[in-house]
Amino acid sequence: MPILEKDDVVLDYLETGQGTTVILIHSTVSGNRQWKTLMEDLGRDFRVLAPNLRGYGKTSSWPGERTLNLSDQVQLIEPLIESSDQKVYLVGHSYGGSVAMKAAMCFPEKTEGLLLLEPNPFYLLRQNHRMEGYREALELRDQIRKHGSKNNWTPAADYFANYWIGPGALENMSEKRKHIFIEGLKPNLYEWGMLEEQSTLEDIRNLRQRTMLIYDPKTVRSILEITELLKDACPDWDFEKVPGAGHNAPLTHPEWINPKIRNFLNHSSNGGE
Repeated sequence: MPILEKDDVVLDYLETGQGTTVILIHSTVSGNRQWKTLMEDLGRDFRVLAPNLRGYGKTSSWPGERTLNLSDQVQLIEPLIESSDQKVYLVGHSYGGSVAMKAAMCFPEKTEGLLLLEPNPFYLLRQNHRMEGYREALELRDQIRKHGSKNNWTPAADYFANYWIGPGALENMSEKRKHIFIEGLKPNLYEWGMLEEQSTLEDIRNLRQRTMLIYDPKTVRSILEITELLKDACPDWDFEKVPGAGHNAPLTHPEWINPKIRNFLNHSSNGGE
């Protein structure tokens, strides 16, 4: 696993393949291990990089001196973006989708395309008065802060898993899987600075990269409302429904999602032919 170090901040990432660079940005809890099968596939034709965000794997944890925001995560992965002498593709799932969008705004000249898997830019709900969905996000944050600040992670993980996976999700996991899930949730304590993000729908509308957003039409309310906002604001984007996939489809149904990611990359890298 390669390691980069800059200004006393360590970034660990996975790398495979050669060619056009594709950067895979993981969701909360999972870390870059969620992309294992996708990397095996894409590595035959692309140079694929999968960083661990703050607090995951061997990447430096957030010190907590101030709120962690999306720009901090973009700054973390900037060396990977700059490592390519050509434009890169960004693929992001959930929180990773929000990071990917912010990276595309920060480095428009370096971003060729954007593939978003149920991104969670909750700040758009606040800005556009979608308060039912926003209240769901606030309750998630409050549960994480309430229990995580006391290092009492089981009830926090239970609430988080119930919301994103379904009722009883945590209790139905094996003890090993439950332990991994709880440990993976801990960096989320600092990730809620995203709610304070100042980027707007207009900023997102101004992105000129080819973009696709994949979602389950029966996913949670907050994601559906975000998707509705993006559909209205970005009519040139491609939106694809994957019924029954759920929010964690890249992990639970890679056989459905990975071919769609490859098709997007193949189509884009061939100039849309």
